[in-house]
Order: sequence, then structure tokens, then C-alpha cells
Amino acid sequence: MFPRWGLMPMNSVRPSAPQLQGMEPYDPKYLPADTLLSANENPSDVEEELRREIQREIRRVPLNRYPDPLANELRDMIAEANGLERDQILLGNGGDELLFNTALAWGGPGRKFLNLPPTFSVYAANARLTGTEVVDIPRRADYSIDEEAVLARVAQGGIDFLIVTSPNNPTGELADSVFIERLLEATDALVMVDEAYFEFSRHTVRPLLGKHKNLVILRTFSKAFSLAAVRLGYLLGDADVIREFIKVRQPYSVDAVSQAIARVVFRNRAKFEPAIQAIVDERARVLDGLSRIPGVTAYPSESNYIMFRIKDAGEVWNSLYERGVLVRDFSRAPYLEDCLRVTVGKREENDAFLAALKEVAIARL
Repeated sequence: MFPRWGLMPMNSVRPSAPQLQGMEPYDPKYLPADTLLSANENPSDVEEELRREIQREIRRVPLNRYPDPLANELRDMIAEANGLERDQILLGNGGDELLFNTALAWGGPGRKFLNLPPTFSVYAANARLTGTEVVDIPRRADYSIDEEAVLARVAQGGIDFLIVTSPNNPTGELADSVFIERLLEATDALVMVDEAYFEFSRHTVRPLLGKHKNLVILRTFSKAFSLAAVRLGYLLGDADVIREFIKVRQPYSVDAVSQAIARVVFRNRAKFEPAIQAIVDERARVLDGLSRIPGVTAYPSESNYIMFRIKDAGEVWNSLYERGVLVRDFSRAPYLEDCLRVTVGKREENDAFLAALKEVAIARL
């Protein structure tokens, strides 16, 4: 029975928030393929011995109880490994949650985010979702950071936070640690250094944490530790800064099963070193192979992926997919016209990719 004041039910809904207008959902192009080289995953799964240890750890998890909200046992393990205290560590549901929390805690209406495109598109998307103004300082033609332009802009003031990715995704180059320190000294903005791929570069700005309260470092279990399916990332930072992140995080965002898996993996992280080194070795081989394919320009990388440019890259992407090889298409992204990105896989996967690309490239001559 309808309300007596005569209102009829409406088959409609109010518009979503204004900042969503014109935004496209993040689309990682999750497609089936024989050779999956699009998502920067570690091609080696967790070995069987560790899986058995993980299973034993999970069996001890009481599934009827909420997890430790802050994953304190895991915080302690990460803190000890990095020479820090528990309150300088925060876990999140993948690095993605922590990136969104950065925009929640340091962004918002009337605040500004300094972006260094081309880089991970989620940074700017999170800023826009939180009503934060995005200030772009584009990279140079070789994709290096325009350091003096960045320093000049922060010197003007008004920047609330910025993210420097090292190695940068998707272009692969490291940020200069000297520049990072100059930046930290030049601004009171929160400076996040996204080190999601640092295990493949062996470079970190961790030594700067003790001197700079405005530095926070983002890392993940998804890449080097073969846990992309588990969704677990973490921050290193000043205790006061971490406390601000805790204010905006979702309660119980890191479930008990993920915590159990991560504890086993982190205790055994040395066992992942051979696979990490294999990726680094294969990266050099794939770069060399790309340099031998006509019409291809490959960019040096310190990560587990390589970006390369080829004419009509969107069509090349389709041709590779038709041959069972899935890479990432950036050819329509600003500053990345005609660029594709390939994850460094196992030797046989890399051979399949190089053979397919060579065939496609030669056919287009």
C-alpha cells in the first residue's frame, strides 16, 4: 500500500557524486591467454613446501572471529626487518587501499596533489574521487622526472601530497634518491615513494625515513612475493603520519587469512630471491631481444616489466593477443602513444612473446 500522501514509487536514482562524471573505471584488461604478460605478476607461484606451511597457519585461524584490525604480528615482523617500530608500519588491502587512503587523509576539496605523468593512473583517479585538485608536472621525453620543475612547483607552496614511483609504472626507470631528498627538504607536503617493485631494482629510500617526517614508503606482497591474489600492501613511515592513515582506513580491511599467508611468506622471504634474480636476468635478455626487432624502441627498466614503443601499437596488441600473448596496451594513454608494456615472465613465456612480436613486426614492414 502506497503512502497516504500520494507519492508513487519512482523507477530512478539520483545522480552519483559530481566527481564521478567523465571518469572511466580502472580496467586492467583481465583476459584469458596462453601467455599472460600484462599485469606485472611474478610468473612463479608460491612453492609447494611453503603452501603446506601456509595451510598449517590458516588452519589455526578462527574463522568466526574478526582479525587483528592492524595485523600487529605482521607489523612487528616488517618493522624488525626494516629497523623500525610497530607504529611506523601499516598494512592495507593491497597497495591500492593505501593509495586511496593517502588521498583520503591528505587530499580533499581545496587541497592539491602533485602528479608526475605518465605514471600509475590510479594516483590521479584517487585524487579526483576525493575532490582533490591534480597538478601535473609531465615527465621529460625520455620519461625521467623533470626534477627542477617539480622543485620549483613545490617551492610555490600549496601542494598537500605527491607520489613518486620508483621504479615508475609503466615506464620502468628509478627516481634519483638525491632528488627525493632535495624534494623532502623543499616541502612539507607528504611525499609518498611507491616502491612496489623495489625488490627488482634493489634501490630504496628507506635510509631517508629517520630524517624526514614527510616521507612515507609504499610496498607490496603482490610482485616479488607472488601474492597478487592475496591483496596485501604496507607502508613505512613516521608514527604520527601512520596514525593519520589509521584514521581513514576501513576497519578489518586485512582479513585473517591474508595475514596468515603473509606471515609465512615474510618469514620465508629469502626463498623468493632465486625467482627475483631470474626475473632480473630475463629482463636483460628480453631487452636485448626487443632491441633486435625492427621498428621497436624499448625503454630500460629497473622493474619486472619493460615498456616499448611500436607504430600502430593498438593493432600490434591485437595481433599479439591473436597469437595467445597478452601484454598491456597503453597506446591511447596521454604521453604513452604507441606504447605497450610487457611483464617479464619465465624464459619460455618471454620466448613466446619475442617470437610473436618479431613475426608481427616483420609482417608490418
